[in-house]
Amino acid sequence: MDFTVLIFLSSGLFLGWSLGANDAANVFGTAVGSRMIRFTTAAAICSVFLILGAVISGAGAAHGLGKLGSLNALPGAFMAAFSAALTVYWMTKASLPVSTTQAVVGAIIGWNWFSGSITDMSALFKILGTWVACPILGAVFGALLYKMTVKAIGWANLHLLRLDLYTRLGLIVAGAFGSYSLGANNIGNVMGVFVSSSPFTDFSIGNLATISSVQQLFLVGAIAIGVGVFTYSKRVMMMVGEGLMPLSPVAAWVVVIAQSIVLFLFSSITLEHFLASKGLPTIPLIPVSSSQAVVGAVIGIGLLKGGKGIRWKSLGSIASGWVTTPIIAAILCFIALFFLQNVFNQEVYKEVRYVLEEAVITHLEKEGVAMEKFSSLQDREVIGGVRFRDLLREQMMLDGETEDRIITAAELFPLHVSEVALQNLDRDYLTAGQAAAVKRLTGRQFQHRWQLSDALSDQSTEWKRKEDNKLNKPFNQHLKEQLAYLYGLFEASGTQVSSGD
Repeated sequence: MDFTVLIFLSSGLFLGWSLGANDAANVFGTAVGSRMIRFTTAAAICSVFLILGAVISGAGAAHGLGKLGSLNALPGAFMAAFSAALTVYWMTKASLPVSTTQAVVGAIIGWNWFSGSITDMSALFKILGTWVACPILGAVFGALLYKMTVKAIGWANLHLLRLDLYTRLGLIVAGAFGSYSLGANNIGNVMGVFVSSSPFTDFSIGNLATISSVQQLFLVGAIAIGVGVFTYSKRVMMMVGEGLMPLSPVAAWVVVIAQSIVLFLFSSITLEHFLASKGLPTIPLIPVSSSQAVVGAVIGIGLLKGGKGIRWKSLGSIASGWVTTPIIAAILCFIALFFLQNVFNQEVYKEVRYVLEEAVITHLEKEGVAMEKFSSLQDREVIGGVRFRDLLREQMMLDGETEDRIITAAELFPLHVSEVALQNLDRDYLTAGQAAAVKRLTGRQFQHRWQLSDALSDQSTEWKRKEDNKLNKPFNQHLKEQLAYLYGLFEASGTQVSSGD
Protein backbone atom coordinates (compact mmCIF):
# COMPACT_ATOMS: atom_id res chain seq x y z
CA MET A 1 0.00 0.00 0.00
CA ASP A 2 1.49 3.34 -1.09
CA PHE A 3 1.92 5.58 1.96
CA THR A 4 1.59 8.69 -0.25
CA VAL A 5 -1.88 7.55 -1.31
CA LEU A 6 -2.89 7.24 2.35
CA ILE A 7 -1.73 10.81 3.01
CA PHE A 8 -3.79 12.09 0.10
CA LEU A 9 -6.72 9.92 1.22
CA SER A 10 -6.77 11.77 4.55
CA SER A 11 -8.40 14.79 2.92
CA GLY A 12 -11.32 12.59 1.85
CA LEU A 13 -11.67 11.35 5.41
CA PHE A 14 -11.64 14.94 6.66
CA LEU A 15 -14.32 15.84 4.11
CA GLY A 16 -16.35 12.81 5.25
CA TRP A 17 -16.04 13.88 8.88
CA SER A 18 -17.14 17.42 7.95
CA LEU A 19 -20.11 16.05 6.00
CA GLY A 20 -21.22 13.97 8.98
CA ALA A 21 -20.80 16.91 11.33
CA ASN A 22 -22.94 19.16 9.13
CA ASP A 23 -25.35 17.12 7.01
CA ALA A 24 -26.66 14.80 9.76
CA ALA A 25 -28.78 17.77 10.79
CA ASN A 26 -30.72 17.38 7.55
CA VAL A 27 -32.20 14.01 8.54
CA PHE A 28 -32.41 14.17 12.32
CA GLY A 29 -32.05 17.86 13.22
CA THR A 30 -35.77 18.51 13.51
CA ALA A 31 -36.31 15.32 15.53
CA VAL A 32 -33.54 16.20 18.00
CA GLY A 33 -34.46 19.88 18.11
CA SER A 34 -38.09 19.05 18.91
CA ARG A 35 -36.90 16.69 21.71
CA MET A 36 -38.66 13.71 20.14
CA ILE A 37 -35.44 11.71 19.74
CA ARG A 38 -32.31 11.88 21.84
CA PHE A 39 -29.14 12.98 20.11
CA THR A 40 -27.28 9.74 20.87
CA THR A 41 -30.13 7.65 19.43
CA ALA A 42 -30.30 9.82 16.32
CA ALA A 43 -26.51 9.71 15.86
CA ALA A 44 -26.44 5.90 16.16
CA ILE A 45 -29.26 5.34 13.64
CA CYS A 46 -27.82 7.93 11.27
CA SER A 47 -24.32 6.41 11.37
CA VAL A 48 -25.49 2.84 10.76
CA PHE A 49 -27.77 3.66 7.85
CA LEU A 50 -25.44 6.12 6.12
CA ILE A 51 -22.69 3.45 6.20
CA LEU A 52 -25.11 0.95 4.65
CA GLY A 53 -26.12 3.47 2.00
CA ALA A 54 -22.51 4.29 1.13
CA VAL A 55 -21.36 0.66 0.84
CA ILE A 56 -24.45 -0.79 -0.85
CA SER A 57 -25.53 2.06 -3.15
CA GLY A 58 -22.60 4.46 -3.15
CA ALA A 59 -21.12 3.36 -6.47
CA GLY A 60 -23.87 5.20 -8.34
CA ALA A 61 -23.51 8.46 -6.43
CA ALA A 62 -24.12 11.78 -8.19
CA HIS A 63 -22.32 12.28 -11.51
CA GLY A 64 -23.64 15.81 -12.02
CA LEU A 65 -20.57 17.55 -10.55
CA GLY A 66 -18.28 15.76 -13.00
CA LYS A 67 -19.33 18.14 -15.76
CA LEU A 68 -17.81 21.09 -13.90
CA GLY A 69 -14.26 19.81 -14.05
CA SER A 70 -12.08 16.72 -14.17
CA LEU A 71 -9.51 16.60 -11.37
CA ASN A 72 -6.86 14.54 -13.16
CA ALA A 73 -4.05 14.46 -10.56
CA LEU A 74 -4.21 12.93 -7.08
CA PRO A 75 -2.45 15.82 -5.26
CA GLY A 76 -4.91 18.26 -6.85
CA ALA A 77 -7.85 16.07 -5.86
CA PHE A 78 -6.42 15.95 -2.33
CA MET A 79 -6.29 19.72 -2.08
CA ALA A 80 -9.76 20.22 -3.57
CA ALA A 81 -11.23 17.76 -1.04
CA PHE A 82 -9.25 19.36 1.78
CA SER A 83 -10.41 22.88 0.82
CA ALA A 84 -14.04 21.76 0.68
CA ALA A 85 -13.70 19.96 4.02
CA LEU A 86 -12.08 22.94 5.73
CA THR A 87 -14.82 25.25 4.44
CA VAL A 88 -17.58 22.92 5.70
CA TYR A 89 -15.79 22.61 9.04
CA TRP A 90 -15.69 26.39 9.47
CA MET A 91 -19.40 26.64 8.68
CA THR A 92 -20.17 23.78 11.07
CA LYS A 93 -18.18 25.52 13.80
CA ALA A 94 -20.43 28.54 13.20
CA SER A 95 -23.47 26.21 13.58
CA LEU A 96 -24.57 26.90 10.00
CA PRO A 97 -26.13 24.10 7.91
CA VAL A 98 -24.35 24.18 4.53
CA SER A 99 -24.09 21.68 1.73
CA THR A 100 -20.96 19.63 1.11
CA THR A 101 -21.91 19.80 -2.57
CA GLN A 102 -21.67 23.61 -2.41
CA ALA A 103 -18.16 23.39 -1.00
CA VAL A 104 -17.11 20.76 -3.56
CA VAL A 105 -18.49 22.88 -6.42
CA GLY A 106 -16.46 25.85 -5.18
CA ALA A 107 -13.31 23.73 -4.83
CA ILE A 108 -13.69 22.32 -8.37
CA ILE A 109 -14.08 25.83 -9.77
CA GLY A 110 -10.95 26.86 -7.86
CA TRP A 111 -9.08 23.92 -9.39
CA ASN A 112 -10.33 24.85 -12.88
CA TRP A 113 -9.22 28.45 -12.31
CA PHE A 114 -5.73 27.38 -11.25
CA SER A 115 -5.23 24.73 -13.96
CA GLY A 116 -6.67 26.78 -16.82
CA SER A 117 -9.43 24.24 -17.38
CA ILE A 118 -12.85 25.17 -18.70
CA THR A 119 -15.79 25.34 -16.31
CA ASP A 120 -18.97 24.17 -18.01
CA MET A 121 -21.11 27.25 -17.46
CA SER A 122 -24.37 25.57 -18.49
CA ALA A 123 -23.81 22.85 -15.87
CA LEU A 124 -22.82 25.50 -13.31
CA PHE A 125 -25.94 27.58 -13.95
CA LYS A 126 -28.12 24.47 -13.61
CA ILE A 127 -26.54 23.72 -10.25
CA LEU A 128 -26.91 27.34 -9.13
CA GLY A 129 -30.53 27.22 -10.25
CA THR A 130 -31.19 24.24 -8.00
CA TRP A 131 -29.74 26.20 -5.07
CA VAL A 132 -32.59 28.66 -5.59
CA ALA A 133 -35.29 26.13 -6.49
CA CYS A 134 -34.46 23.64 -3.73
CA PRO A 135 -35.42 25.76 -0.67
CA ILE A 136 -38.47 27.12 -2.52
CA LEU A 137 -39.71 23.60 -3.30
CA GLY A 138 -38.92 22.57 0.27
CA ALA A 139 -41.08 25.44 1.53
CA VAL A 140 -43.96 24.54 -0.79
CA PHE A 141 -43.94 20.84 0.11
CA GLY A 142 -43.43 21.62 3.78
CA ALA A 143 -46.45 23.91 3.91
CA LEU A 144 -48.72 21.57 1.90
CA LEU A 145 -47.74 18.43 3.82
CA TYR A 146 -48.10 20.15 7.18
CA LYS A 147 -51.60 21.35 6.33
CA MET A 148 -52.63 17.91 5.07
CA THR A 149 -51.07 16.13 8.07
CA VAL A 150 -52.80 18.38 10.62
CA LYS A 151 -56.14 17.76 8.92
CA ALA A 152 -55.53 14.00 8.83
CA ILE A 153 -54.64 13.92 12.53
CA GLY A 154 -57.78 15.87 13.37
CA TRP A 155 -59.88 13.49 11.33
CA ALA A 156 -58.27 10.39 12.92
CA ASN A 157 -58.84 11.80 16.43
CA LEU A 158 -55.85 9.93 17.88
CA HIS A 159 -55.09 9.85 21.58
CA LEU A 160 -52.11 12.06 22.46
CA LEU A 161 -50.00 9.13 23.66
CA ARG A 162 -50.68 7.13 20.50
CA LEU A 163 -49.99 10.20 18.36
CA ASP A 164 -46.70 10.70 20.21
CA LEU A 165 -45.72 7.06 19.58
CA TYR A 166 -46.59 7.21 15.87
CA THR A 167 -44.70 10.47 15.47
CA ARG A 168 -41.55 9.10 17.11
CA LEU A 169 -41.67 5.98 14.94
CA GLY A 170 -42.26 8.11 11.86
CA LEU A 171 -39.25 10.29 12.68
CA ILE A 172 -37.04 7.24 13.17
CA VAL A 173 -38.13 5.61 9.89
CA ALA A 174 -37.84 8.86 7.93
CA GLY A 175 -34.47 9.61 9.51
CA ALA A 176 -33.14 6.12 8.76
CA PHE A 177 -34.19 6.38 5.11
CA GLY A 178 -32.75 9.88 4.87
CA SER A 179 -29.46 8.65 6.39
CA TYR A 180 -29.25 5.81 3.86
CA SER A 181 -29.79 8.32 1.04
CA LEU A 182 -27.22 10.66 2.58
CA GLY A 183 -24.59 7.93 2.50
CA ALA A 184 -25.49 6.73 -1.00
CA ASN A 185 -25.65 10.18 -2.58
CA ASN A 186 -22.74 11.90 -0.87
CA ILE A 187 -20.04 9.25 -0.52
CA GLY A 188 -19.16 9.85 -4.19
CA ASN A 189 -18.42 13.48 -3.39
CA VAL A 190 -16.32 12.45 -0.39
CA MET A 191 -14.26 9.55 -1.81
CA GLY A 192 -15.03 9.49 -5.54
CA VAL A 193 -11.83 11.27 -6.59
CA PHE A 194 -9.79 8.51 -4.93
CA VAL A 195 -11.49 5.50 -6.58
CA SER A 196 -8.83 5.12 -9.29
CA SER A 197 -6.08 5.16 -6.63
CA SER A 198 -7.77 2.97 -4.02
CA PRO A 199 -5.13 1.34 -1.78
CA PHE A 200 -7.41 -1.65 -1.12
CA THR A 201 -7.81 -4.92 -3.01
CA ASP A 202 -10.88 -7.13 -3.44
CA PHE A 203 -11.35 -9.92 -0.91
CA SER A 204 -13.93 -12.65 -0.43
CA ILE A 205 -15.72 -13.78 2.71
CA GLY A 206 -15.76 -17.51 2.11
CA ASN A 207 -18.27 -18.26 -0.62
CA LEU A 208 -20.75 -15.70 0.73
CA ALA A 209 -19.70 -12.39 -0.78
CA THR A 210 -16.88 -10.40 -2.34
CA ILE A 211 -16.05 -6.95 -0.98
CA SER A 212 -14.61 -4.80 -3.76
CA SER A 213 -11.84 -2.26 -3.27
CA VAL A 214 -14.30 0.55 -4.00
CA GLN A 215 -16.73 -0.73 -1.37
CA GLN A 216 -13.90 -0.84 1.16
CA LEU A 217 -12.93 2.69 0.21
CA PHE A 218 -16.51 3.87 0.62
CA LEU A 219 -16.75 2.01 3.93
CA VAL A 220 -13.74 3.92 5.29
CA GLY A 221 -15.24 7.20 4.08
CA ALA A 222 -18.63 6.33 5.56
CA ILE A 223 -17.05 5.55 8.93
CA ALA A 224 -15.45 9.00 8.80
CA ILE A 225 -18.91 10.47 8.16
CA GLY A 226 -20.27 8.51 11.13
CA VAL A 227 -17.51 9.83 13.38
CA GLY A 228 -18.46 13.34 12.29
CA VAL A 229 -22.09 12.66 13.22
CA PHE A 230 -21.18 11.57 16.74
CA THR A 231 -18.48 14.11 17.52
CA TYR A 232 -19.68 17.40 16.07
CA SER A 233 -23.18 17.35 14.57
CA LYS A 234 -25.25 18.31 17.62
CA ARG A 235 -24.74 22.06 17.24
CA VAL A 236 -26.00 22.12 13.66
CA MET A 237 -28.88 19.77 14.54
CA MET A 238 -30.05 22.22 17.20
CA MET A 239 -29.76 25.16 14.76
CA VAL A 240 -31.98 23.39 12.23
CA GLY A 241 -34.30 21.91 14.86
CA GLU A 242 -34.93 24.96 16.99
CA GLY A 243 -32.68 27.81 15.85
CA LEU A 244 -34.88 28.77 12.90
CA MET A 245 -38.26 28.23 14.53
CA PRO A 246 -39.70 26.13 17.38
CA LEU A 247 -41.12 22.94 15.84
CA SER A 248 -43.82 20.62 17.08
CA PRO A 249 -43.14 16.87 16.74
CA VAL A 250 -45.55 16.64 13.80
CA ALA A 251 -43.88 19.58 12.06
CA ALA A 252 -40.48 17.92 12.61
CA TRP A 253 -41.72 14.80 10.80
CA VAL A 254 -43.16 16.85 7.94
CA VAL A 255 -39.81 18.62 7.44
CA VAL A 256 -37.96 15.31 6.98
CA ILE A 257 -40.57 13.99 4.53
CA ALA A 258 -40.62 17.27 2.54
CA GLN A 259 -36.84 17.16 2.23
CA SER A 260 -36.97 13.56 0.99
CA ILE A 261 -39.51 14.46 -1.71
CA VAL A 262 -37.36 17.35 -2.97
CA LEU A 263 -34.26 15.14 -3.19
CA PHE A 264 -36.29 12.47 -4.99
CA LEU A 265 -37.48 14.95 -7.62
CA PHE A 266 -33.90 15.85 -8.55
CA SER A 267 -32.49 12.31 -8.49
CA SER A 268 -35.08 9.90 -9.92
CA ILE A 269 -34.36 8.65 -13.44
CA THR A 270 -37.66 6.77 -13.33
CA LEU A 271 -39.59 9.97 -12.68
CA GLU A 272 -37.74 11.77 -15.45
CA HIS A 273 -38.56 8.96 -17.89
CA PHE A 274 -42.23 8.98 -16.85
CA LEU A 275 -42.52 12.76 -17.35
CA ALA A 276 -40.80 12.54 -20.73
CA SER A 277 -43.09 9.71 -21.88
CA LYS A 278 -46.09 11.92 -21.10
CA GLY A 279 -44.62 14.88 -22.96
CA LEU A 280 -44.22 16.85 -19.73
CA PRO A 281 -41.23 19.03 -18.75
CA THR A 282 -38.53 17.00 -16.99
CA ILE A 283 -36.63 17.91 -13.85
CA PRO A 284 -32.82 18.04 -14.26
CA LEU A 285 -30.95 15.20 -12.55
CA ILE A 286 -28.54 17.37 -10.59
CA PRO A 287 -27.22 16.94 -7.03
CA VAL A 288 -29.13 19.27 -4.72
CA SER A 289 -28.55 20.43 -1.18
CA SER A 290 -30.47 18.57 1.50
CA SER A 291 -29.60 21.44 3.86
CA GLN A 292 -31.46 23.91 1.67
CA ALA A 293 -34.45 21.58 1.35
CA VAL A 294 -34.71 21.21 5.14
CA VAL A 295 -34.40 24.94 5.81
CA GLY A 296 -36.96 25.64 3.09
CA ALA A 297 -39.43 23.17 4.63
CA VAL A 298 -39.06 24.77 8.07
CA ILE A 299 -39.65 28.21 6.60
CA GLY A 300 -42.66 26.95 4.61
CA ILE A 301 -44.33 25.69 7.79
CA GLY A 302 -43.47 28.96 9.53
CA LEU A 303 -45.01 31.05 6.75
CA LEU A 304 -48.14 28.86 6.85
CA LYS A 305 -48.47 29.82 10.50
CA GLY A 306 -48.11 33.52 9.69
CA GLY A 307 -44.32 33.80 9.94
CA LYS A 308 -44.32 35.04 13.54
CA GLY A 309 -42.20 32.19 14.91
CA ILE A 310 -39.46 32.40 12.28
CA ARG A 311 -36.14 33.72 13.55
CA TRP A 312 -35.22 35.83 10.54
CA LYS A 313 -31.78 36.69 11.89
CA SER A 314 -30.86 32.99 11.99
CA LEU A 315 -32.22 32.56 8.47
CA GLY A 316 -30.06 35.46 7.29
CA SER A 317 -26.98 33.81 8.80
CA ILE A 318 -27.80 30.52 7.09
CA ALA A 319 -28.41 32.20 3.72
CA SER A 320 -25.10 34.06 3.97
CA GLY A 321 -23.40 30.70 4.57
CA TRP A 322 -24.95 29.32 1.37
CA VAL A 323 -23.55 32.26 -0.63
CA THR A 324 -20.09 32.34 0.91
CA THR A 325 -19.40 28.58 1.11
CA PRO A 326 -18.56 28.00 -2.60
CA ILE A 327 -16.69 31.33 -2.82
CA ILE A 328 -14.52 30.52 0.21
CA ALA A 329 -13.87 26.98 -1.04
CA ALA A 330 -12.84 28.24 -4.51
CA ILE A 331 -10.42 30.87 -3.18
CA LEU A 332 -9.00 28.52 -0.56
CA CYS A 333 -8.46 25.77 -3.16
CA PHE A 334 -6.70 28.14 -5.58
CA ILE A 335 -4.29 29.42 -2.92
CA ALA A 336 -3.64 25.93 -1.52
CA LEU A 337 -2.92 24.53 -5.00
CA PHE A 338 -0.36 27.30 -5.56
CA PHE A 339 1.54 26.35 -2.41
CA LEU A 340 1.24 22.61 -3.07
CA GLN A 341 2.69 23.02 -6.56
CA ASN A 342 5.36 25.65 -5.93
CA VAL A 343 6.46 24.90 -2.36
CA PHE A 344 6.03 21.12 -2.21
CA ASN A 345 6.64 20.47 -5.95
CA GLN A 346 3.53 18.33 -6.39
CA GLU A 347 1.78 17.81 -9.72
CA VAL A 348 -1.66 19.23 -8.91
CA TYR A 349 -2.99 18.85 -12.45
CA LYS A 350 -2.00 17.15 -15.68
CA GLU A 351 -1.78 19.35 -18.74
CA VAL A 352 -4.64 18.78 -21.17
CA ARG A 353 -3.78 19.27 -24.82
CA TYR A 354 -5.94 20.01 -27.84
CA VAL A 355 -5.25 19.64 -31.56
CA LEU A 356 -7.40 20.21 -34.63
CA GLU A 357 -5.84 17.45 -36.70
CA GLU A 358 -7.37 16.22 -39.94
CA ALA A 359 -9.25 13.36 -38.28
CA VAL A 360 -10.89 15.78 -35.81
CA ILE A 361 -11.88 18.22 -38.55
CA THR A 362 -13.38 15.42 -40.68
CA HIS A 363 -15.30 14.10 -37.65
CA LEU A 364 -16.75 17.54 -36.87
CA GLU A 365 -17.68 18.28 -40.49
CA LYS A 366 -19.59 14.98 -40.65
CA GLU A 367 -21.56 16.25 -37.67
CA GLY A 368 -22.40 19.46 -39.54
CA VAL A 369 -19.84 21.81 -37.96
CA ALA A 370 -18.29 24.23 -40.48
CA MET A 371 -14.53 24.20 -39.86
CA GLU A 372 -13.10 26.32 -42.71
CA LYS A 373 -12.72 29.36 -40.42
CA PHE A 374 -10.28 27.43 -38.22
CA SER A 375 -7.75 26.39 -40.86
CA SER A 376 -5.03 28.49 -39.18
CA LEU A 377 -5.31 26.27 -36.08
CA GLN A 378 -5.03 22.95 -37.95
CA ASP A 379 -2.40 20.60 -36.46
CA ARG A 380 -1.47 23.21 -33.85
CA GLU A 381 -1.23 21.61 -30.42
CA VAL A 382 -2.48 23.85 -27.62
CA ILE A 383 -2.10 23.37 -23.86
CA GLY A 384 -5.09 24.18 -21.65
CA GLY A 385 -8.81 24.33 -22.32
CA VAL A 386 -9.19 28.05 -21.67
CA ARG A 387 -6.27 28.84 -24.00
CA PHE A 388 -7.74 26.67 -26.77
CA ARG A 389 -11.20 28.18 -26.33
CA ASP A 390 -9.77 31.70 -26.56
CA LEU A 391 -7.95 30.83 -29.82
CA LEU A 392 -11.21 29.50 -31.27
CA ARG A 393 -12.99 32.72 -30.34
CA GLU A 394 -10.28 34.77 -32.00
CA GLN A 395 -11.12 33.03 -35.27
CA MET A 396 -14.90 33.07 -34.95
CA MET A 397 -17.57 33.52 -32.29
CA LEU A 398 -19.68 30.39 -31.95
CA ASP A 399 -22.78 29.40 -30.07
CA GLY A 400 -22.06 27.56 -26.83
CA GLU A 401 -23.09 24.11 -28.09
CA THR A 402 -20.89 24.24 -31.22
CA GLU A 403 -17.93 25.57 -29.24
CA ASP A 404 -18.26 22.74 -26.74
CA ARG A 405 -18.40 20.14 -29.52
CA ILE A 406 -15.18 21.42 -31.09
CA ILE A 407 -13.35 21.56 -27.74
CA THR A 408 -14.50 18.08 -26.77
CA ALA A 409 -13.55 16.56 -30.14
CA ALA A 410 -10.10 18.18 -30.19
CA GLU A 411 -9.04 17.11 -26.70
CA LEU A 412 -6.22 14.58 -26.73
CA PHE A 413 -7.13 11.65 -24.48
CA PRO A 414 -5.03 8.58 -25.40
CA LEU A 415 -6.88 5.29 -24.90
CA HIS A 416 -5.64 1.71 -25.10
CA VAL A 417 -8.06 -1.23 -25.02
CA SER A 418 -5.53 -3.54 -23.42
CA GLU A 419 -6.06 -7.12 -22.25
CA VAL A 420 -5.01 -6.08 -18.73
CA ALA A 421 -7.69 -3.39 -18.58
CA LEU A 422 -10.30 -5.76 -20.00
CA GLN A 423 -9.75 -8.09 -17.05
CA ASN A 424 -11.22 -5.35 -14.84
CA LEU A 425 -14.23 -4.71 -17.11
CA ASP A 426 -17.47 -4.63 -15.10
CA ARG A 427 -19.67 -6.84 -17.27
CA ASP A 428 -22.67 -6.33 -15.01
CA TYR A 429 -22.64 -2.62 -15.93
CA LEU A 430 -22.80 -3.43 -19.67
CA THR A 431 -25.13 -5.57 -21.74
CA ALA A 432 -23.76 -8.79 -23.23
CA GLY A 433 -23.73 -7.18 -26.67
CA GLN A 434 -21.90 -4.11 -25.40
CA ALA A 435 -19.27 -6.19 -23.60
CA ALA A 436 -18.70 -8.32 -26.73
CA ALA A 437 -18.21 -5.15 -28.82
CA VAL A 438 -15.63 -3.87 -26.35
CA LYS A 439 -13.74 -7.17 -26.43
CA ARG A 440 -13.53 -7.06 -30.24
CA LEU A 441 -11.50 -3.85 -29.93
CA THR A 442 -8.73 -5.54 -27.90
CA GLY A 443 -5.36 -4.03 -28.74
CA ARG A 444 -6.77 -0.92 -30.45
CA GLN A 445 -5.47 2.53 -29.51
CA PHE A 446 -7.20 5.89 -29.89
CA GLN A 447 -6.14 9.51 -29.43
CA HIS A 448 -9.59 10.98 -28.74
CA ARG A 449 -12.62 9.80 -26.76
CA TRP A 450 -14.95 10.11 -29.74
CA GLN A 451 -12.81 7.64 -31.72
CA LEU A 452 -13.52 4.90 -29.17
CA SER A 453 -17.21 5.83 -29.15
CA ASP A 454 -17.38 5.66 -32.96
CA ALA A 455 -15.51 2.34 -33.03
CA LEU A 456 -17.93 0.83 -30.53
CA SER A 457 -21.00 2.06 -32.44
CA ASP A 458 -19.54 0.43 -35.57
CA GLN A 459 -19.25 -2.85 -33.66
CA SER A 460 -22.76 -2.87 -32.15
CA THR A 461 -25.98 -0.89 -32.41
CA GLU A 462 -26.20 -1.09 -28.61
CA TRP A 463 -23.46 1.56 -28.50
CA LYS A 464 -25.30 3.94 -30.86
CA ARG A 465 -27.01 7.04 -29.52
CA LYS A 466 -30.70 7.29 -30.25
CA GLU A 467 -32.41 10.30 -31.73
CA ASP A 468 -32.28 13.21 -29.28
CA ASN A 469 -35.75 13.61 -27.82
CA LYS A 470 -37.35 13.40 -24.39
CA LEU A 471 -38.24 9.73 -24.79
CA ASN A 472 -34.64 8.72 -25.54
CA LYS A 473 -32.98 11.04 -23.02
CA PRO A 474 -32.64 8.40 -20.25
CA PHE A 475 -31.07 5.90 -22.66
CA ASN A 476 -28.61 8.43 -24.08
CA GLN A 477 -27.67 9.62 -20.58
CA HIS A 478 -26.97 6.06 -19.44
CA LEU A 479 -24.94 5.42 -22.60
CA LYS A 480 -22.90 8.54 -21.88
CA GLU A 481 -22.15 7.29 -18.36
CA GLN A 482 -21.13 3.86 -19.70
CA LEU A 483 -18.72 5.50 -22.16
CA ALA A 484 -17.27 7.66 -19.37
CA TYR A 485 -16.63 4.45 -17.43
CA LEU A 486 -14.74 2.97 -20.42
CA TYR A 487 -12.70 6.16 -20.89
CA GLY A 488 -11.47 5.88 -17.32
CA LEU A 489 -10.80 2.15 -17.68
CA PHE A 490 -8.79 2.40 -20.91
CA GLU A 491 -7.03 5.72 -20.31
CA ALA A 492 -3.43 5.31 -21.48
CA SER A 493 -1.28 6.79 -18.72
CA GLY A 494 2.22 7.96 -19.40
CA THR A 495 1.61 8.56 -23.13
CA GLN A 496 4.21 10.90 -24.60
CA VAL A 497 2.95 13.93 -26.52
CA SER A 498 4.90 16.69 -28.17
CA SER A 499 5.19 20.13 -26.65
CA GLY A 500 2.69 22.76 -27.74
CA ASP A 501 1.77 26.40 -27.13
